[in-house]
Amino acid sequence: MTDDRLMAKVIVITGASSGFGKGAALDFARAGAFVVLAARREHLLDELVHHCEAAGGRAIALPTDVSDPAEVEQLARQTVNIFGRIDVWVNNAGAGAYGRFEEVPLDAHVQVIETDLLGTLYGSYVALSQFRAQGSGTLINIASVVGKVPAPYLASYTAAKHGVVGLSAALRQELRQNGIEAIRVCTVMPTSMDTPFFDHAANYTGHEAAPVPPLYDPQETIDVILRLASDPEDEVAVGNAAKVSTFLHNVAPGVTEAIMGRQVHKAQMEDAPPAPDTPGALTDPSPIGTGVTGGRLPKPH
Repeated sequence: MTDDRLMAKVIVITGASSGFGKGAALDFARAGAFVVLAARREHLLDELVHHCEAAGGRAIALPTDVSDPAEVEQLARQTVNIFGRIDVWVNNAGAGAYGRFEEVPLDAHVQVIETDLLGTLYGSYVALSQFRAQGSGTLINIASVVGKVPAPYLASYTAAKHGVVGLSAALRQELRQNGIEAIRVCTVMPTSMDTPFFDHAANYTGHEAAPVPPLYDPQETIDVILRLASDPEDEVAVGNAAKVSTFLHNVAPGVTEAIMGRQVHKAQMEDAPPAPDTPGALTDPSPIGTGVTGGRLPKPH
């Protein structure tokens, strides 16, 4: 069922070439929204434009590397030049690097921070500037359950997502203290979802990148993104595992972190098959992982 309130809304989505971004773009288009697609893989954005327009929306592709503040500023400026406004901005682009902290190349850690945290900061900056100018808007920042509950072997990703959670909370405080109710900032914190994230992540563990079970259908997160575009909430954990672990971390952080540590170590360092090291898609876009899903969940019969 589509939300009529999304009709003709201008939605900017970073990281739109696969995963949550691609799925949300298609669903926003089905609801009649105007979708601005941003990612590094221009050919995939061009394909997605056609799919979005076939679904009933209007879409444009604006290739963007979110780790470059000038490109993010240009994304906002071009969107406003074309559509006159921005109603919803979704900071979704993300990257990860698996491995023991000191065995992951330092430049890989830095790139994760630049994409996940600084990319979100740049997007939040230009979006809120536009929202202030037009008097309203909704910012949706995609964080992670590890933005609340840290995970080993994902140190820079954990740091970045903690930063996204904190940044979003600070922005909400500012808006409340200034009595601004028409601008909202939402934080989405998914648990392990079957997206191409694991295909794109840099990996220096000696094993295939492995999600911590249980693994969920990314449509759960996509549905949350669409709902928040019309009915904003401050923070939403997605997937029962995320809901449970974030709750437990509030009441028993030490125990919760010990459990998370064991789960990640078992999944990544014990159970995952051997694999060579890879820089993933950190610096150069990947030719693989172009769908909404990563194909790791069993297909329904």
